[in-house]
Amino acid sequence: MLLDEIKSRMTRAMRERDDVVKNILGLAVGEIQTAEARANRPVTDDEATAVVRKLLKSNEETLALTPAEDARAAPLRREIEVLASLLPKSMSAEAIAAALGPMADAIRAAKSDGQAMGVAMKHLKAGGAVVEAPAVQQAVKAVRS
Repeated sequence: MLLDEIKSRMTRAMRERDDVVKNILGLAVGEIQTAEARANRPVTDDEATAVVRKLLKSNEETLALTPAEDARAAPLRREIEVLASLLPKSMSAEAIAAALGPMADAIRAAKSDGQAMGVAMKHLKAGGAVVEAPAVQQAVKAVRS
């Protein structure tokens, strides 16, 4: 389970006295526990992954607004690296286009890019694929062209 992995890494970071890793993992654990309290049940791995993804996105947005010479930039980059390592690897646009092969006719037949995207996402999610929307958009454009 993802929560167990995070706790294990956090313990290792404490032993190694790595405060940046310990703090970001502690924040992730706290956010996941808050989600559990709100749901009044243990969260699923998918829900825990969503929490980590949200933290990652927040850090990426903060880093984008932080000047490169700012002292906070390096720890933010490290936190982003740690959070990203917890997430399953997303498929590339090329791999997505290949996975959409059986649905190519339906994607081309869609009236708009939005409908084609919907067909693609439904097919990919049904197969359990880990994808990000920009990569799917790129793959859909490749299939439609």
